Amino acid sequence: MDNQTQVQLYLSDMRGCSQLDHFRSFHGFNFGHYVGEHREPFGPLKLLNDTTLKAGHRITMKVEENTTVILLPIVGGLAYQSSIEAGFLEAGQAQILTLSTGMDYEVSNPYETELINFIEIWLIDRSSGFIPDSQKTSFDLTDKNKLLSLFPSTVTQANSPHQCSAYIGQYAGRAEGIYRLKRAEHGVFVFVLSGAFEVQNRLLHERDGLSLRTIQHGEIDFEALSNNAVLLLLEIPITAK
Repeated sequence: MDNQTQVQLYLSDMRGCSQLDHFRSFHGFNFGHYVGEHREPFGPLKLLNDTTLKAGHRITMKVEENTTVILLPIVGGLAYQSSIEAGFLEAGQAQILTLSTGMDYEVSNPYETELINFIEIWLIDRSSGFIPDSQKTSFDLTDKNKLLSLFPSTVTQANSPHQCSAYIGQYAGRAEGIYRLKRAEHGVFVFVLSGAFEVQNRLLHERDGLSLRTIQHGEIDFEALSNNAVLLLLEIPITAK
């Protein structure tokens, strides 16, 4: 029995929500007017928003401190713009924007009639060597039953200022996986993008999240409980409680 690992569930129906006529955003952590109990940042992971945007509309986000932003389209593509770069993302791509304090970025729906859905992740970076940057990565979810890195191959946890790793993977029903920490003192946040998983003996449905710290043996095991289930996993430096 694992009596060491500390876990916290982030159930999809317990998330905060911001909604206007043209968009709806669910918040895994405190954001805007949403302040929930036990929804403080998990280490440098400050924001995980699950946003749906109507055709022809846009939103603008501003970072309050040096931040690495991950934009991940889930349904449809998205256009993005910042003072560093502008471009278009489609499913199977991620944009990594490294923004300094006060910088903003815009996400827009380029379609005439269709909704888009995307994930935004903010990782706070208080390192002394912070440099604004922009990089795009691609991944192929048909390469199943493995975790695929969302960061460029040139970025490793050793040379990444925020010391984080990010992965995505699609799994066949009953396929199992084990994730081994790069550093024993780190924590892990997992988020189910589609389907269902069992992670460290906890059942997670679509858009549920789970944080883990002081992880026993430095390993996390998981199993897909539905076919083509998709998991997002972040390894994060964390201070043990």
